Amino acid sequence: MNRRFAELRGPEAAELSPQAVAVLPIGSIEQHGPHLPVNTDLVVAEALARDAVAVFGDACDLWLLPTLAYSKSNEHAWSPGTMWLSATTLLAVLDDLARCLATTAVRRLVFLNGHGGNSALLQVAARDVRLAHGLRTFVMHPSLPADHGGTSPATELGMGIHAGIDETSLLLHLQPDLVRLDLAVRSVPEQIADYHRVRFGGPVSFGWLSDDFGTNGTIGDPTGATAERGRQLYAAMLATAGESLAEIARFDPRSPR
Repeated sequence: MNRRFAELRGPEAAELSPQAVAVLPIGSIEQHGPHLPVNTDLVVAEALARDAVAVFGDACDLWLLPTLAYSKSNEHAWSPGTMWLSATTLLAVLDDLARCLATTAVRRLVFLNGHGGNSALLQVAARDVRLAHGLRTFVMHPSLPADHGGTSPATELGMGIHAGIDETSLLLHLQPDLVRLDLAVRSVPEQIADYHRVRFGGPVSFGWLSDDFGTNGTIGDPTGATAERGRQLYAAMLATAGESLAEIARFDPRSPR
C-alpha cells in the first residue's frame, strides 16, 4: 500500500482514519565539515522516515509527509552552504502545516527530527500545535544526540555531535557517493573535555556555534567511519523507530475510566 500522503487524491485524504499517524521528516541544509554534504541531516531523516513507514506503516497506520528540508541551523550560519530558517519562521511553518493536516481526520503528528539544533524549538512547536489545532504531537530522533544526553564513542570524549564517526558512517551506508572520507579530520574540542557540568549533554547547557571550538566545522572524529558501522547503526535506528511509532499509534495519556 502506498503510504505517501502527498500522492493521495483529495477524496482519499478525506477518508484517512483518526487513528492515522502523520510522520513529518525534518532535515537541515548546513555545513558538515569538509567531508560530508550540507544535506547530511536531510538524507538521514528522509531515509529513516521513508523506511519506517514502509516497514511499519500498515501495522501502525503511518502516513509519510513530504520532508521539510530547511530548519533552524544558525549555529552553522558562519559557513557558506548553510541555509536556515529563523525560529519564528520555522514555528510559523510548522503551525501552518499542522493547521492544514487538522482539516483531515488525522490526529497524530510526528516530527522526525534529523537535526539536533531543532530539538528545543520542536518541543515548543509540539505544545503550541497541540493547543492550537488539537493534534497529538510527538518529537523523535533517528538517535538521541550526544549534546542531548546521548552517547558517542570514547574516542570522541563524549563530544561526537556533528559530522563525527557515527554520522559519517551513516552517510557511507546511505549515500556513499556524497562522502569524501579522504578529507575527514579528527576535530574533537579536547579543551572542554574536563568540564563536568557545563558540557554537551551535561546538566548546564550552553549556547554554541560550530566555529567556537577552533575546528573545521566538525565536532567529533570521523576518521574511523565505515559503511558497515553505518549499516549497523541504521538497522538499530529503524528498529527503535518502529518501537517508538508503535507506542505513538496507541498513546493515550488519559486516565482509564
